[in-house]
Amino acid sequence: MDSGRPAEAEAVRGTTGAWADGASMHVVGRERELGEVEGCLDAPDGPGLVFVHGERGVGRSTFAHAVTARLRARDHPVVALACVRGDQERPLLLALRVVSALREHRADAAKQWAAGRADQDAEVLPAVERGDRAAVAEALLSALTHAAPVALVVDDTHYADAASLGVLGAVAVRRPAGVLLVLTSVWHGGGAGDAARRGPAVRWPAEAGAARAVPLPRLTRPQLADLVARRSQAVPEPALVERLLELTRGVPAAVDALLTGWARRDAVRIADGHAFLATNAPVPVLPDDDRFLRALFELGEPCRTTAAALSVLWPLGRTAAALAAGSTGLSEREVGHGVRRLIAAGLLDELPGEDGGGPRGWVFRSPLMEHAVRERLGPLERGRLSAAAVAALWAARDGAAAPGPPAVLLAEADAVTYLPDRIADAGVLLDRERAAAELTTAAEALHPDPGGRGMLRWFRAALHLIEEPAARELALLRCVKAAWIVGDHPAAGRAAETILRDPSDVVSAPDLQELATLQVVAATSVKDWPQLSRLGTAEWWGRLPLPPEAAVPARALALCMSDRWAEGLDLLSRTEPVWRPHPHLRLIPELAQVAGHLVQGRTELLTRALETPPDPGLPPESLYSITTGYTLQLLGNADLRGAMDLLKARGMPPEALPPTTHFLLLLLRGRWDDALALARGLVAKDRTFIAAPQHHLFTAGTAAILLARGKPAGAGRLIAGERGTHEGHVETFLDVAEAAVLRTMGQPDTADRVLRRGLREADARGYLYGTDELAAALATLRAAEGRAEEASACLWRLEELSGRTGSGRTRLLYLTASARAREPGSDAARGMLHEAVDLARSRGQPFETALTLTAAAGVAGATELLHEAYELYGETGSLLSRFHTRAALREAGLSVPGRKQATAENEQLLATLLTEGLTNRQIATVLRLSEDAVANRLSRLFARSGLRSRTEVVSAMLTGNPLTAPD
Repeated sequence: MDSGRPAEAEAVRGTTGAWADGASMHVVGRERELGEVEGCLDAPDGPGLVFVHGERGVGRSTFAHAVTARLRARDHPVVALACVRGDQERPLLLALRVVSALREHRADAAKQWAAGRADQDAEVLPAVERGDRAAVAEALLSALTHAAPVALVVDDTHYADAASLGVLGAVAVRRPAGVLLVLTSVWHGGGAGDAARRGPAVRWPAEAGAARAVPLPRLTRPQLADLVARRSQAVPEPALVERLLELTRGVPAAVDALLTGWARRDAVRIADGHAFLATNAPVPVLPDDDRFLRALFELGEPCRTTAAALSVLWPLGRTAAALAAGSTGLSEREVGHGVRRLIAAGLLDELPGEDGGGPRGWVFRSPLMEHAVRERLGPLERGRLSAAAVAALWAARDGAAAPGPPAVLLAEADAVTYLPDRIADAGVLLDRERAAAELTTAAEALHPDPGGRGMLRWFRAALHLIEEPAARELALLRCVKAAWIVGDHPAAGRAAETILRDPSDVVSAPDLQELATLQVVAATSVKDWPQLSRLGTAEWWGRLPLPPEAAVPARALALCMSDRWAEGLDLLSRTEPVWRPHPHLRLIPELAQVAGHLVQGRTELLTRALETPPDPGLPPESLYSITTGYTLQLLGNADLRGAMDLLKARGMPPEALPPTTHFLLLLLRGRWDDALALARGLVAKDRTFIAAPQHHLFTAGTAAILLARGKPAGAGRLIAGERGTHEGHVETFLDVAEAAVLRTMGQPDTADRVLRRGLREADARGYLYGTDELAAALATLRAAEGRAEEASACLWRLEELSGRTGSGRTRLLYLTASARAREPGSDAARGMLHEAVDLARSRGQPFETALTLTAAAGVAGATELLHEAYELYGETGSLLSRFHTRAALREAGLSVPGRKQATAENEQLLATLLTEGLTNRQIATVLRLSEDAVANRLSRLFARSGLRSRTEVVSAMLTGNPLTAPD
């Protein structure tokens, strides 16, 4: 799944997409401010001096460059200068540089300027040397008069000398027409709270008269989304934007640093034109040459040590200052001095107290910088600071006497994670028993920790603190389960094997079976096929001191996951007396048996399992696992009603299902927007694993959505990326999905070969699961080409499968395929399609029903069904299917509802096909039109949207911008 760009072929597997350079030609979020500066130039009585100010990293220099480019694009002359550190030590230096630059800019020929330059400089230099501001001002005014019209843009004037600024202010009042002065300066106002102190900033002189202040605020959430979209050429998911805002607070330089760091670590993934943040993506550490850290390093001591201490202690409010002093060797006076200088430099914000009672504490203006400072601490230093924080919080909780007010967390701090994180960092510097107990309690309270806030880290930290062997083994077991839950399957497998090699009496038989099973599933989820093959042998399990009721089911499961279903079923059958008597231990082998029987085309075992109520003594986690397992089997059999009934009976909401299983449920229910949103995230984060035999259903289902929405190339790349990832497994559902793509792209012969190959491979293994889809697709393809006799063999297979499995899906496939193979409009075809329509409606799956209605309308001549199919395609957002149905409605002489909406959908579909990288000829094939018709539609799209090329259309689509220009 990707956005259709050829460069994103690797993004199918969730890798990082192509990123644009950090420096964009478009200044995101500054259109209003740019317009304000232009307005000052255009207004005859507008201010002659514009002060652009904002905090460090807000983009003042970028804005100055944008102003320069914008004015030059209007053919307005611009002179641009920048001040640097040290300029403030040389009075009137900036004024001299401005005069020289303006004179050089004059419209005189280069030779004339070169000849007269020395004399002109000689006029100003003596005035500068003697500090004659009036003379310098006259020279500057003269230069402006001769250079007019001109805009003077001076960046970073906080480095400029005060005398020059006074001269500029005086001249601004007397400026000639067509002259505008634009100065930029740092200003640290606008932080956390109205009482945030302002750092050094340029204030325009009183002589300047009416000056316009243009503050550059931080970027908002929508502006951040626009920035990411432009950089990644993909629509950012809300979670990515939210995390970006959380870590940077909208400061553009911090945003750029964070996105660059994430991109270098492959943490931003592109899937189907959407940008995601990888699961548990680490926060990059800013390099030493980053502007924020340079500002800190330039302050020297005690600011650096104070900042380092506060990076750990600031959540404790005013108590942090005393703890910082006690932990670093600084005096409280030195810490206070460091805090004041950090505030003045715009690195800290002061949190105002209530009723003017002094500050509540301090926070870093940039959480990204806070992280960078904290990460530079050594483990001992961080541990010592963390231990001080923990001791203060424990003392306050215990009511122990301590100097000063008790430690209380600020409201701005994360009350859930702060204390456990500090305990984990302090480790052995604390009371080991209490620390381990609190870490374990905190981790269990956070379970299952979908946001990755710390559950696994805390369990592991507790494990390091526990010394008693039995307690350590239980702690390791908790780590195994936590690692599996958060998706670290390799770590979970390694830790599980540690226990299995030498289990103690504290680990129960159900736990041992769970660990053994986890070994198998972990190897499968990371596609370690050699290891899975070893896990299917008696020798591998024979080396472990495990009871047979734990080892045998795991070995059988390994055989099944290797697609060796007959061997797995045989092993389970021969060892049934071992595992059957134990109510809790028989759950996994029973589920494996059900799956194995489905592979062989038998559903009786599944029916019996569902009719048997679960053991009332089952723990909740076991009931959850077994319910989700059987739900997956039902969904894999396209039995939506059965799955919903099971969930209702077990009191489980669909949202509680594992993500891949939930995707299949959404797919069948026709909630395709939700399904595709979920699928994108799973692809981007490489979380698409489903156990066999449903292992390819996720990819096939996602490809079906993409194809129906006009993305055949994206569907094809997704399928190609999945091919061969399950070593030695049949690829039935991939074959069906690929054949559909090939037919859409006008390659029926290749589709025929793919389907026949799939049937041969399934037959060679005695594999019936999913072959009804293959046979139905092949029968339909051959019938469409007038090869009725060849289609009949497929129909015979379908009829036999329908009688064997009793599946409603197989029966529906047989009815529709058989009707298509018969003479159109015949009584037999009509009868079959009438039954098919009734069956499809009863199954409650919108897209399946729409396909059946379309077939009935085409074969049986029941054109009145097309409107119903059209609406159902609309519910699923199937643009391509809707397009073809509109054509069928017109051909049947029926009206197409919603003409304006139909036009918009046509344009959206055409733009989607362009984004897929298809040629006009390929688009014509997909839409079943002539190339001339496609060319005409493209011309109308360009005219209506105001976009001028395919490239602009693709860019608009990839960044989520509307196709049509605003009225």
